[in-house]
Amino acid sequence: MTRIEIRQHRSAIGEKRGAKQNLSALGLGRTGQVVTHEDSPTLRGMLRRVAHLVQVSGENKEKA
Repeated sequence: MTRIEIRQHRSAIGEKRGAKQNLSALGLGRTGQVVTHEDSPTLRGMLRRVAHLVQVSGENKEKA
């Protein structure tokens, strides 16, 4: 499975409600916070909406 690490690097102050809701659904609440999620088309769509607020780093592959 591929895991993606997501870091919020900009504040959501002044953003539209949908962008704030996407950050919340991703588990991000403040600048500098990092979360990891399984890669999926749904996740990619959420990241596309908040691409200007987050940094997506290395797609790590876990060993089974």
